[in-house]
Amino acid sequence: MSQNRPLPQQRRGMMGGGPMGMGMPVERPKNARATLFRLLGYLKPHRWALGAVAVTAIASTVFSILAPRLLGNITTDLFSGVVRRLRGLPGGGVNFSQVWHLLALLIGLYIFSAAFSWLMQYVMAGVAQRTVYGIRKLVMGKLGRLPVNFFDTHPHGEILSRFVNDFDNISTTLQQSLTQATTAAVTFVGVVVMMLTINWVMTLVVAATLPLSFLVTRAIALRSQGYFLSRQRRLGELNGHVEEMYTGHLVVKAYGHEQRALDTFESINAKLYESTWRAQFITGIIMPAMGAIANLGYVLVSVVGGILVTQGTLQIGDILAFIQYARLFSQPINQLSSISNVIQSTLASAERVFEILDQPEEPEIEKGASPPLTAHGAVGFSGVAFSYQANRPLIANLTIDVQSGQKVAIVGPTGAGKTTLVNLLMRFYDVEQGKITVDGQDIAALDRSQLRRQFGMVLQDTWLFNGTIRQNIGYGRPGATDAEVESAAQAAHADHFIRTLPLGYDTVLNEEASNISQGQRQLLTIARAFVADPPMLILDEATSSVDTRTEIAIQRAMLNLMRGRTSFVIAHRLSTIRNADLILVMDHGQVVEQGHHDDLLLRGGLYAELYHSQFAVQQTDSDLGVSLP
Repeated sequence: MSQNRPLPQQRRGMMGGGPMGMGMPVERPKNARATLFRLLGYLKPHRWALGAVAVTAIASTVFSILAPRLLGNITTDLFSGVVRRLRGLPGGGVNFSQVWHLLALLIGLYIFSAAFSWLMQYVMAGVAQRTVYGIRKLVMGKLGRLPVNFFDTHPHGEILSRFVNDFDNISTTLQQSLTQATTAAVTFVGVVVMMLTINWVMTLVVAATLPLSFLVTRAIALRSQGYFLSRQRRLGELNGHVEEMYTGHLVVKAYGHEQRALDTFESINAKLYESTWRAQFITGIIMPAMGAIANLGYVLVSVVGGILVTQGTLQIGDILAFIQYARLFSQPINQLSSISNVIQSTLASAERVFEILDQPEEPEIEKGASPPLTAHGAVGFSGVAFSYQANRPLIANLTIDVQSGQKVAIVGPTGAGKTTLVNLLMRFYDVEQGKITVDGQDIAALDRSQLRRQFGMVLQDTWLFNGTIRQNIGYGRPGATDAEVESAAQAAHADHFIRTLPLGYDTVLNEEASNISQGQRQLLTIARAFVADPPMLILDEATSSVDTRTEIAIQRAMLNLMRGRTSFVIAHRLSTIRNADLILVMDHGQVVEQGHHDDLLLRGGLYAELYHSQFAVQQTDSDLGVSLP
């Protein structure tokens, strides 16, 4: 709405597209430690549940770690029994009662491990969702308390990305990665302990393969990182192109550029294919490479274990158990490496969310300190100064006196400060010097919500939400009855077209209200202002999107609505404001002229120049056979 605003501050988070921890470029937090402790602070109310998660994670992991040792003991008992029987030794044969006992214990361990694992995930899911629910609620409330300046300097897509994508990232990490990190750490420690209890020599053999795994993973990850980055760029280009072609498909068809659009798509799609398959191919080498290193470890374990068995220092079942532990040994290392990148990405997301929570809010008036306001519409600007950016003043020493019930038109070239004046009046921004009064009361001492309820706004850019027509009109005043909604629609000359719709006032508008015309959307926003019935009105080219016949009807209805109310009309077509009580001509943040239409024309100043230039354009268009309202 405003002019000369600061440029949006772009902060683009880059999320890679590959598997976590496998060459995926992730956004790093600026202060990981502070962000981590702050995020963990939101988990404090759930510390008992987190304690239960830790206990169940440890129990589940311990039970699963004990299983290979039992399998080894079963194998040893079976092998020893068979060997004794073949050799004809006393007590030969397999002790099946011992074997069945171990098998029952093994099955019990697997059942308990699965049960504790399910319980861990169930409890952690509740903790994660309740935590994210609480933070999301805080952010939503914060957005409602932020000044308009925040939304002017942050792209809407950026805010939406923080509210949706970043929260999804945090939720997934809290629900999955924390439990994975816990189980991975317990598994690593438990596996090392169990391997050492079997044989320390073979434990060193398995540990010797660890540096090789790190070197191979790092080399492949660094090679694939560039391709993942390229893939994300190409994916962004493709999404942007498809969105442009979809939203502008009528223009594309009208100019016959379908093939051009397809050629551009093919070019971007081919580059995306090239980057994607290279990234996936290189990343896909990791698992076979890790498998080869693991197999090398199995071979070494088998050779060394075989030697130890022949020496009588190790049982055959111990080798079987050790091979399974060797397999488990590499899993937590890979998980922790992957989780490290996930946590870095999540902390970056949390930092972006916390940036919203740390934004300065609109100063609030203490409860009971704001005097009650039932405005009659007398508005005054006294020595007002304002700038959007430091050292770039926009408005300086602005003084205006508007009487109750006057229709005030605000005109001027682009960037003159017309909309800024309205923003200050609504306290979307606060003045730097001077004061603005309503009925003699300084609006700086008034509650913002109370002040804004005294105004009805109809903007050039219509805003309607996904809901019925009745709900959209009634949005102007909570609790408006159906009769009041229909009366407002009649006053705005919207009742006729509404009743021609299949469901009338119960017709549901889609997200962009594209199932009705632009002019009809404008009529609904005008009806919304009617139902609000405020003492003051702000109109920003409210009839710019309707045809001439409808505009005349709306102007008549507006005259009735404006009667007895103070109205501020931001106008670009000067022919619509000839009957204004006061015309304010603004240029470079100053009111350079003010008065009635005829008086301003006689002065021959900026207003006369603007008016005659519009008249000349309309005359030229008329000569060319073009009719302009």
